[in-house]
Amino acid sequence: MAAPRPPSSRFWGTAVAATRRLARGCWSAFWDYETPKVMVVRNRRLGVVHRAVQLLILLYFVWYVFIVQKSYQDSETGPESSVITKVKGITASERRVWDVEEYVKPPEGGSVFSIITRIEVTPSQTLGTCPESVRVRNATCKSDEDCEAGQLDMMGNGLRTGRCVPYYHGAAKTCEVSGWCPVEDGAAVSHFLGTMAPNFTILIKNSIHYPKFRFSKGNIETRRDGYLKHCTFHETSDLYCPIFRLGFIVEQAGENFTELALTGGVIGVIINWDCDLDLAASECKPRYSFRRLDPKHTPASAGYNFRFAKYYGTEDNSTSRTLIKAYGIRIDVIVHGQAGKFSLIPTIINLATALTSIGVGSFLCDWILLTFMNKNKVYSHKKFDKMVDPPEQGTGQDTSEPHTTDPRGLAQL
Repeated sequence: MAAPRPPSSRFWGTAVAATRRLARGCWSAFWDYETPKVMVVRNRRLGVVHRAVQLLILLYFVWYVFIVQKSYQDSETGPESSVITKVKGITASERRVWDVEEYVKPPEGGSVFSIITRIEVTPSQTLGTCPESVRVRNATCKSDEDCEAGQLDMMGNGLRTGRCVPYYHGAAKTCEVSGWCPVEDGAAVSHFLGTMAPNFTILIKNSIHYPKFRFSKGNIETRRDGYLKHCTFHETSDLYCPIFRLGFIVEQAGENFTELALTGGVIGVIINWDCDLDLAASECKPRYSFRRLDPKHTPASAGYNFRFAKYYGTEDNSTSRTLIKAYGIRIDVIVHGQAGKFSLIPTIINLATALTSIGVGSFLCDWILLTFMNKNKVYSHKKFDKMVDPPEQGTGQDTSEPHTTDPRGLAQL
């Protein structure tokens, strides 16, 4: 009589047998094939939901994808672009007349330029010693002991000599510095150039090229009758006359010209070239918009200004200069856009996506049918059948599970 097997051996034997059965089941299921079964459910509310979902998906693809987004087209964004600008006009301050060569910086006519509207002039600066500005940190003093010789403040105007001297006006004293004297705060004179500035005209010549479609166009009317000499921009009647009044640009950006001229600011001129190349080339038109780009409500460093100097030689072979702090309106010309043209590949892709997405309605209704309907278990039994291969002839066995179906494969409820 054989001895009984220990419990541990029986446990491991059972585990191995279960593992083998699981492996055989997974291997068998790997080779199963699933085919959809058509089941007609006569339920008006479920049918309304099904058709409504299909209709919404169809409207989305027809209206938004194909009409609005034009997804049947091949597209290209970011055209190659060139911008040439030219400013014309004269203005006057309290003491003199200013022309283009003096108030436009830089003069090359690029896509970014500044029109000076106010200046603070510090004339006749020479290399020497003078009081530091009171605006510089730790510049005020009471005696020479408060001023360290050789100290250089990066925010100051020169190298400190170690002396405490009276300021340009008032009873204050500041440390003496060696540099360009007098410093800006001590002798600057303000001039306003913005009186006639709203009437300055700005020519913005722009041409674009879409290399993928070999399409080029410009924003100027191709006429030989001197059209550009007497026209100004109008969105409907003179779209191809890109000559803008500075006052018009500031107004379209929603700004007050006098305030902007005093503090300075940055205005963006945006040219948008959105072109449907399935249409005639004349339908590809530039669209202009104007917007202030710098944050005007930021208290720190509000507005826009810059400094430059003009140098002169003197009779004693020394050098003097005029320092100018300029406030102005900087114009940034920004060009963007996209072009599209019919292409078979995106059309086929989006049509296939649309047809596939219509099946979402069936998926949603199946979920409602098998989850929330009163007879969901009956529907589940009718919808899912499991069959195995029939036995070979002569075995006398039928391993197929019972199922109910009509000769056409349609189970109707």
